[in-house]
Amino acid sequence: MRYEYLIMLAAWTLVGIWVALVILANRKVHPKVLFLLFMVELWERFSYYGMRALLILYLTSLAITGGFNIPKDSAYGIYAAYGALVYLTPLAGGILADRILGFRKAIFWGAVLMACGQFTLALSAGNQQIPQVDVQALPALTGTPVLATPTDGSGNLWLMYLGLALLVLGNGFFKPNISSLIGRYYEQGDPRRDSAFTIFYMGINIGAFLTPLTCGTIGEIEGWSYGFMTAGLGMCLGLIIFWYTAACGYLGPHAEPPGSVTTSVAASATDTQEASLSGAQNGSNIGVGPVQPWYQTSTAVYLGTFAAIPLAMLLIYRNEVMDMMLLALGLVSIAYMIKLSLEYDLVERQRMWVIILLLFFTTVFWSFFELAGSAINIFTHQNVNKNLWWGIQLTTSNFQAVNPLFIMIFAPFFSLMWVWLAQRGWEPAAPVKFAIGLALLGAGFLVLNLGKAAAVDALVPALFLILMYLLHTLGELALSPVGLSLVTKLAPARIAGLCMGFWFLSSAIAHQAGKWISRLTVVPEGSSRVESLEKSIEVFNMVGIFALIAAGILLALSPTIKRWMHGVR
Repeated sequence: MRYEYLIMLAAWTLVGIWVALVILANRKVHPKVLFLLFMVELWERFSYYGMRALLILYLTSLAITGGFNIPKDSAYGIYAAYGALVYLTPLAGGILADRILGFRKAIFWGAVLMACGQFTLALSAGNQQIPQVDVQALPALTGTPVLATPTDGSGNLWLMYLGLALLVLGNGFFKPNISSLIGRYYEQGDPRRDSAFTIFYMGINIGAFLTPLTCGTIGEIEGWSYGFMTAGLGMCLGLIIFWYTAACGYLGPHAEPPGSVTTSVAASATDTQEASLSGAQNGSNIGVGPVQPWYQTSTAVYLGTFAAIPLAMLLIYRNEVMDMMLLALGLVSIAYMIKLSLEYDLVERQRMWVIILLLFFTTVFWSFFELAGSAINIFTHQNVNKNLWWGIQLTTSNFQAVNPLFIMIFAPFFSLMWVWLAQRGWEPAAPVKFAIGLALLGAGFLVLNLGKAAAVDALVPALFLILMYLLHTLGELALSPVGLSLVTKLAPARIAGLCMGFWFLSSAIAHQAGKWISRLTVVPEGSSRVESLEKSIEVFNMVGIFALIAAGILLALSPTIKRWMHGVR
């Protein structure tokens, strides 16, 4: 058996034991629905990150591997538009769930769309003649330094665009609503609430960790179709678990469309009480509301989804449109937020200015961080020696598991560290944490210079790539949780939702901006590995230095920002 499969089996075994221990330790503390939704989210993230680990490799790979051999600058545009839409569509999906569908229908519909999207991607792949994992050996075998050669493929590009569009729309219905649903089972102030979300988000990282080792390995060795099919099967498993959860009544009334349930259930309801609701939903608990106009019905939402598929495909295909759209949306949003801030008193006005200011720095962070799925993934394929110790070799996509692994290891330490520092009055202010995150991100890119110095045949030792991911993960842990928490504290209560949407817009802009950075790493067809390495390190140095400068500027501004926060930490 190949080492890649042994690593995959070992990871699944360890995670299986860990998940069992978590459930056993918390089964008497939390309602059963939490653990069911935890598994649903785990499999959805398994599906999403499985596709993400493969996408840029699939688009740019040679036709003899079943790929499309799309030029890298074009592939980066497709990847960026897809990533930007993944963060934009939840804004619409959340509104539709709140006003029309309810969480149950929205999550189910989103899961169906995403499963269809994965299977459509599987159908889009061409015929594999050699595994993707063996492509790096081609130059040595053929005696030529060429990184890639144009070859006509047998894949179907339109099926690929259709698959991505289905994934984008499905994510819009699924992602915002399953997180919101978890909160419905715990009242504000319930001491179990933070613990519940910690368990739930563990499912995200477990899914993100397992899938590059599973879908990535299968896709690069057995063929792209099998990788996407595995991701689709994972989404189907999540869909089955969610259907079971709803059918058994564990969701209770919390997931139903607005206005359909006239009584509520205490947040501390037992599993038995929650299950009994399923039988009551055909009785007195269901109120018959006024007849809704046709455009406010579930059927209209489903039909509207099908109508939106061609638009999503067009935005991914003609992804330059996304540049102008997001630029305009970003500028209008900033102008509107500034105008809106003038309507509030000095304290709330300056707090809104902090959100706007930190928005710039968080966009910088995610623009660089999300290169992991695009430029860094290609760099790993072309210029990293994936042979580890004792003859163990990894696939390119396997390295996408390093970040979630480090999150699972270090997130508890960061949580304890902030508490420990706060108890002694040493906890840094939020802007300083942002600056630390940016500095660690920049250092991660610059550490690749050590890898370049140790490179043999223009292949950087994998240890240096892992070290880069470690620094990036530590930067993420310093910045990401702080940003989300800070927005909820700084935003005026009346527009808290708008400010959160404004914050997530920055992630969409960051994905699109990453396209332009990734394109700087592209070398002409026929270039050698040495030229590819030189170009990539040059761009990564530029990114690293920019991140460090941004960290320095933010650190210098932190006293002013702290004053504008007016006591919010």
